[in-house]
This record gives sequence, C-alpha cells and structure tokens, in this order.
Amino acid sequence: MSNEIKTPNIIALIPARSGSKRIPNKNIKYLNGHPLIAYSITSALDSGIFDKVIVSTDSKDIAKISEHYGAEVPFIRPKHLSTDISPDIDFVEHALEYLDIGSKTYDCFSILRPTSPFRKSATIKRAWEQFKNEKGIDSLRAVERCQQHPCKMWVIRENRMLPLIPFGPEHQPWHSSQYPTLPEVYVQNASLEIAWSKVVYSGRTISGHTIMPFLTQKDEGIDVNTPSDWELAKQMIDNVQAVLPEIKIRPYIQ
Repeated sequence: MSNEIKTPNIIALIPARSGSKRIPNKNIKYLNGHPLIAYSITSALDSGIFDKVIVSTDSKDIAKISEHYGAEVPFIRPKHLSTDISPDIDFVEHALEYLDIGSKTYDCFSILRPTSPFRKSATIKRAWEQFKNEKGIDSLRAVERCQQHPCKMWVIRENRMLPLIPFGPEHQPWHSSQYPTLPEVYVQNASLEIAWSKVVYSGRTISGHTIMPFLTQKDEGIDVNTPSDWELAKQMIDNVQAVLPEIKIRPYIQ
C-alpha cells in the first residue's frame, strides 16, 4: 500500500453576474484592451493548480466572453441566485452541486472575483501552497493592512458619537492616538479565497470558522468596484504602479 499523501484537488469559481450598478457591465467592461473578467480567467489558468476554471454567471454574453478566454461555463446561474443581495454561498453551493451531478467532486474551491484584475498566477500559487501546508483550517482569505483604521471610526446615536471600537487605555483613547500606536488591523480584499468544500456541505458557509490570512502584496489586492476605482486603476497601469496579468490571446470582439 502506498504511503503517498494525496494532493487535494481544487476548482476555481469566478462569479460574474450581470446587472452591476456602480459600473454598468463591470465584469465585461474593457480595461487595457480586454474585458475585466479576462484577467481573472488568465491568472487562474496560468497558475496550473485548478482541475477546472468555472465562471458562474447568469448572462449568456458573459458566458461567451469567458469561454473565449478559456474558462468553462457549464451552466447559466439562475436569476434568483444572481441578485445584488444574493449571498456568496448561493452561487458556490449551486456550482458545487451542479458539478457533483457528474460524480466528480472537488476537495477545495477558490473564489476569484473579476474585480481583482491585478491578482497574478503567482499570487494564486503562493496562496495555494500556504493553504495546503496549514493544518486545522477551514479556509484562507486575502487581507491587507487597513488604511482607514476602525479605532478612528464612530457610530452616531441621537446626535451623539460613540467610538466603534470602545477599547484602549483610558488615559489615551485609541480614537485620539497616532496610527503607529494602534493595534494592527487587516481588511479583506477581493483577491482570492480558498476553502475546503466540506464547509459548504456541512455548514452552508464559504469560509467555515477557522480562517487563515493570506497577505496580499503590492498591487495583488487592488479592487475595482466604483468609477473612481476604475480611473485609478487605469492611471496605475499607465504609470506602471500596477501590472495586469499578460493575456496572450486576441481580445474578444463584441
């Protein structure tokens, strides 16, 4: 009997619903010559770690574009799972259940959101190695040091302000302290998530309870969600402050 440890298999899930409001048709809007979603598909394929790279979408147009760049679109996501308030667990559960119909199950899944176009194949490989080598976790999530520190945030109740984070030394409240003296706090970004599929089946969650951090570096965690994000991304590309994954196939022509 072989003592070789089986390497878990993993699938990439790229969620791309239609109907984005802040940036119309955001997922297929062209950035530097290609639709936004093309960069996530390319980085996923180039990483070489995935059994399949699946785009979950409710749009036939997004499906065609995704297939042009090499992703698989084995289903069209139902509209009731594709609203702007649909939780992530809906599309993940739908995708895994659909794929399980073919008697092929996947140990792990990774969510790669199109709004993080600067995530590289090397980013994905680094995260996968960290995930595989960590024991006793349910998932991994990309985070970065926050710039707007929650210790300096407030809630307003009946025209009175209360600190969101009420802890800290009595003589020197955190909201009146300098940033370097505050506890390190991290905020999630859209770069990637990796989880064991069992967290979906056993607890209907995409992350479980025990989550390890994946610290993104430089441009890896830049999110593009608003018009101002989009303009900033273009400026950073022009100034070589951020670099997109290289796409070697011709652009999709609509």
